Amino acid sequence: METLFENIYIQTAAYYSVSVLAIIVFLAVFELVTKYNNWDEIKKGNIAVALATGGKIFGVANIFRFSILHNDSLLEMLGWGIVGFVLLLLCYFMFEFLTPSFKVDDEIANDNRAVGFIAMTISVALSYIIGASIISA
Repeated sequence: METLFENIYIQTAAYYSVSVLAIIVFLAVFELVTKYNNWDEIKKGNIAVALATGGKIFGVANIFRFSILHNDSLLEMLGWGIVGFVLLLLCYFMFEFLTPSFKVDDEIANDNRAVGFIAMTISVALSYIIGASIISA
């Protein structure tokens, strides 16, 4: 089995498959913690939700990028990806907590693009910080 994973094509397919499945699961978790339905809102043309969701997708994918670069095994890569996702989720809750004058979820659901853009930027920016900490671990 170890010889099989030495093949770069098999290894790439494995990293890709696990990362895509993890992104799908993580997006489902994000769906549970938001007050709105991401995909219904995107279907309606809600740009703020699209920005916030795109930032989450990019953020998680970027964390997996750093995790793949740093780790030798698929299991280690997945473990660091999960840790990074939990940190991104905590950042989302901190964003809500640090804006007591309005509810982030309500503003994004109401297509407040400024809030959606900031949510996207937070996800992207912090994914680089999380990724850098994975590389240095």
